[in-house]
Amino acid sequence: MSILDQRKLIESIHPFELLSTNELDNLMSKIDIAYYPQDTLLISKNLPSIAFYIIIKGSVNEFIDDEIHNVYSSGDSFDADALIYDTCESKFVVDEDLICYEIKKDDFLELMQNKKVQGYFLQDFVTKHQHLKEYDAASEMTPFLISKVSDIFLHSVCVVDSEESIYDALVKQRDLKSKIIIVKDAQSHLVVTDTDLRDKVLLGDIKIHDSIKKIATSNVICIDINDFLFNALIIMTHKSIKRLVVKDGEEIVGVLEQIDLLSYFANHSHLVVVQIDKATSIEDLKDIQNDLKNLILILKTKGVKVRYITKLVSTLNVKIYKKLFDMCVSKELQDKCALIVMGSEGREEQSVKTDQDNALIIQDGVDTGLFIEPMLQLNQYLLEIGFPKCEGNVMVSNEFWRRDVSSFKALINTWTQNMSDASVQEFSIFLDAKCVAGNESLLEELRTYLYAHFDKRDDVLAHIAKAVLNFQTPLSLFSGFVLEKDHNNKLDLKKGGIFALVHGVRTLALEYGIRETNTIERIKVLNNRGVIDKNFATELIESFDSLLAIRLQAMLHSYDIENSNYINPKALEKNQRDLLKDSFKIINKFKKFMSFHFHLEMVS
Repeated sequence: MSILDQRKLIESIHPFELLSTNELDNLMSKIDIAYYPQDTLLISKNLPSIAFYIIIKGSVNEFIDDEIHNVYSSGDSFDADALIYDTCESKFVVDEDLICYEIKKDDFLELMQNKKVQGYFLQDFVTKHQHLKEYDAASEMTPFLISKVSDIFLHSVCVVDSEESIYDALVKQRDLKSKIIIVKDAQSHLVVTDTDLRDKVLLGDIKIHDSIKKIATSNVICIDINDFLFNALIIMTHKSIKRLVVKDGEEIVGVLEQIDLLSYFANHSHLVVVQIDKATSIEDLKDIQNDLKNLILILKTKGVKVRYITKLVSTLNVKIYKKLFDMCVSKELQDKCALIVMGSEGREEQSVKTDQDNALIIQDGVDTGLFIEPMLQLNQYLLEIGFPKCEGNVMVSNEFWRRDVSSFKALINTWTQNMSDASVQEFSIFLDAKCVAGNESLLEELRTYLYAHFDKRDDVLAHIAKAVLNFQTPLSLFSGFVLEKDHNNKLDLKKGGIFALVHGVRTLALEYGIRETNTIERIKVLNNRGVIDKNFATELIESFDSLLAIRLQAMLHSYDIENSNYINPKALEKNQRDLLKDSFKIINKFKKFMSFHFHLEMVS
């Protein structure tokens, strides 16, 4: 390995990339390369640590009380604590012949004088976890410089002939909801702005039935749809203009507004809202998924926590549901029902589209048959704009999930008394319900009924809670990842980690009558009520956020829902693998808490 390669390796390990050039030069001059054969004892209670080790090749086992606690391999490092505190409860033994870098104890302690390095190695789990996530976010490439005009929302354009009257042109502009009028004149295009209309028609002597050409002014400034947005920003800044006409070849296809461009560079959400609000047909909503994906990419690149991204996306999804609801349900029926979403949508934890989980609550005394066609149409619209079908058929198109209040109350009684696997699953889905359109009081009536009539017997709650143990956490006793050969040596993030946390917290929320549906909000309330302490609550929140972030990255690159939960740990950066391991350890800790809290070892 060359000196340059050695330097790159050290720089790739957090927190050494925080060192200045001089500090890194000094460190590189002091690093040694060492070799240790298999079974060499490196550190123990009776053998003080002499160096900070960074593995190039081979592996090292860490034992606590003669049981393997961790396995370190290429790119891993250990053991800062043994050097800092001059003591070690673990035993580090070479498992495979080891080639490593060594930073001698005195040199490492001198390095600790750097506040950034010191801050990292002296952090507790939560702070170190947050630090790693910040480093992960900072290392990602921004998409701003490679985003194109075709990636952004374009306003409709009003193009008229030069001899058309001002009045007719304005009527056409109004119908198209366009910001400007483009006048086609022989071989060129001219533009008519609000200023032209004010100065030349309202305040001037030109009549409204005169030709539009009389008030058209400058030539149109255009940009190609395949050009970069950054170039559009430069053109607007350079020419002090507020909009650009967009062309695809020689054809005018839309108008790019400065406010939209600036919004795109800010967070992009404004543009999605504009599209939803302006939509008058299902066709207007069909391209919305690409814009939502762009929004997610931008926010993720900025380092925005996934839990905030999902809340924003959920808010936009509510607007979409409301728009479709208005399209499908007549006004006289809209206050006689409540459209609800459940699952990740109900918890406001959905980012990239997963399958639908929705239902309709109908007011007692209203003919449920009136909602059959509207709900079938709504379901079809959702499919057309990119909301995948639910394989479990939890959708408004299914009569089971489309019933009146009394029927839902009877269903709640069945769920809470039956406790079959199907009942537990359906009950759990409903616990996450959120109203997105219609009469919200209908859902509140059912939620009040549920908490008033649910028998909080320990055995019933334990029966619900035991599902947290349905899937093994994909982390071995040696802190290695357990991969599935049937899925190309990948692991399932949802089954392996996310489900246990979501369902466990949901069950605790049910036990304590907590009405929040969002997992993190539930954790906070559980902490406020003294069910879990603040440190454990923070560990759960940070771990959940990490799992969602890694899953989001996989979903953005996945071609279908089925495989979007599977990730290959080897494809992750080292700091991401560390985050994943830490998160899985907290999931195992939470499972132990749930087992103790509900005595799950006694549940058959």
